[in-house]
Amino acid sequence: MSLIKMRSVFRFASLAFAFCCVDGGHSNASDVAADHPLSKTISIPTIDISHETSRHTIVAQGTPEIYQGHPCTVLLPDGKTMFCTWSINHAGHLGPLARSNDGGKTWTGLLEVPKNWTEVTQTTPTIHYLVDPNGIGRIFVFGGQDFPGRLRQAYSEDGGVTWTPMKETGLAAECAPKTILSFDDGKRLVMWCDRRGPFAANRPDAAPYIWEAESLDGGLTWSPERPVVRTESRWGQPAVIRSPDGKQLLMVLRNENSHSLFSVSDDEGKSWSKVRPLPAALTGHRPKMLYAPDGRLVLVMRDTATTSKTLGHFVAWVGTYEDIVSNRQGQYRIKLLHSNAGWDCGYSGLELLPDGTFVATTYIKYRPDENKHSVVTTRFNLNDIDQKEAMQ
Repeated sequence: MSLIKMRSVFRFASLAFAFCCVDGGHSNASDVAADHPLSKTISIPTIDISHETSRHTIVAQGTPEIYQGHPCTVLLPDGKTMFCTWSINHAGHLGPLARSNDGGKTWTGLLEVPKNWTEVTQTTPTIHYLVDPNGIGRIFVFGGQDFPGRLRQAYSEDGGVTWTPMKETGLAAECAPKTILSFDDGKRLVMWCDRRGPFAANRPDAAPYIWEAESLDGGLTWSPERPVVRTESRWGQPAVIRSPDGKQLLMVLRNENSHSLFSVSDDEGKSWSKVRPLPAALTGHRPKMLYAPDGRLVLVMRDTATTSKTLGHFVAWVGTYEDIVSNRQGQYRIKLLHSNAGWDCGYSGLELLPDGTFVATTYIKYRPDENKHSVVTTRFNLNDIDQKEAMQ
């Protein structure tokens, strides 16, 4: 049997087995979310900083002809160098890439990348800094594709000066991974993506779920997908983060049908609880999470809670890890940027600078004029927002 055929047989067998186990074998994580009833309204305050234009930087200006869409950012270990990648048109083609040397305050023009990047279409790209077991760091750009989904990647080994062409990963994903975490003292990387099932057929009308894939060489190659969480709607767009004590993983998911969802794992991602709904305060698309220096959790998203006064705008939620797993609403929300095109924003980057400043990046129709969407960053510090909340 050829190597290609053997790989195909192995992939089908292992994934078929894993798919049968998606709903089983859960640990005591199934007891989460029992503390508080689900809140369908938002009672925590919202602090509006969207009009404070001194916080804003235009990464890529939209024009009457050019729609700048769906960005993602990465902050390098030096704490100041950032890269931003995005698509041209709404979930359009890959290609644009810019660099900031000052934590997102200013940005270069477009960087040179291989021509085949633009062949990745119907995509919402992501960018990550990944370190292999030998301590070598590389910057990766990933591009998924709308159904049936093909996930491709390129990387830079010289700090973003030169880049490889896009190549197939052998994985299938409509949305590229927002989260890639390190396990086993840096020996293993895990990404999570969404895909429609049943797994072997990948039919457009089938139930969606979340899969994981692992890399043992710093992201150069990936294992076959393993389905881990059955979700409720297309485009789960998982964001994953560790609990403050490091003992649990939390996955927050987009949900087209109602409230956003979450799942937890108590065994390093081997099994996950069944998805549970989140309060309206945490309901949105394409979530991205980071901890603040004081331990609070910050989550940015496109606001899709139908009871929200900021419905359709780019917002942040601030609370604690326990707020999420206990179904509490959290501390407050922040209206980061105002959308002049309804729900068409989000898919953000979120970085934390050494001084405690968050840099959140989104695509958005920035002004009510003839220009199409731009890629825009906004900056905030929770100490500053706390003072604004106290004055409300």
